[in-house]
Amino acid sequence: MEPVRTDPQLGPLVDEHGELSIGTADDAFERLVVAIVNQQLSVDSAAAIRERLFDRVEVTPAGILTAEESILRDVGLSGQKVEYVRNVAAAFQDRDLTRAGLRDETDDAVIEMLTEIRGVGPWTAKMYLIFVLGRPDVFPIEDLGIRAGMAELYGYDEGDRTAMVEHAERWRPYRSYASRYLWRAVD
Repeated sequence: MEPVRTDPQLGPLVDEHGELSIGTADDAFERLVVAIVNQQLSVDSAAAIRERLFDRVEVTPAGILTAEESILRDVGLSGQKVEYVRNVAAAFQDRDLTRAGLRDETDDAVIEMLTEIRGVGPWTAKMYLIFVLGRPDVFPIEDLGIRAGMAELYGYDEGDRTAMVEHAERWRPYRSYASRYLWRAVD
């Protein structure tokens, strides 16, 4: 993690927050459902929906697939997100998308497999790589918090994704860790 620790802007965040971990999700399916719930929502709205979902539904592939649509809608999922979480549930029943099942796949192969599921885009796939699979070198430029952190710490315009991706090359092979500190910069 040396390139992150020695970065003039990220280094102080490492000192302040200690070494942040990746691959911390206990349940791969739950984490992917949470990533879908979080899509395009404020932190507070997403948290409220997640809490209601986990209170009312067994968040397993079988639980999501057998839950009545009205219950999924009542917890706050849009019709589109109901479809998306059900697509993820079906995919988990059809193939092994767990840590063990994806262990030998490259990051790009995992992104390709996950984005074949309707409702899982590049951002969601990258969150899965970081928080479920613990892949150390993922840079989720699609994330608003990442772009805000780059703007805050390095003065980039939040729309200049190309320059941010080029800048992030200096953190290889630890861009997932750099991302964790970029989020902390704007929390």
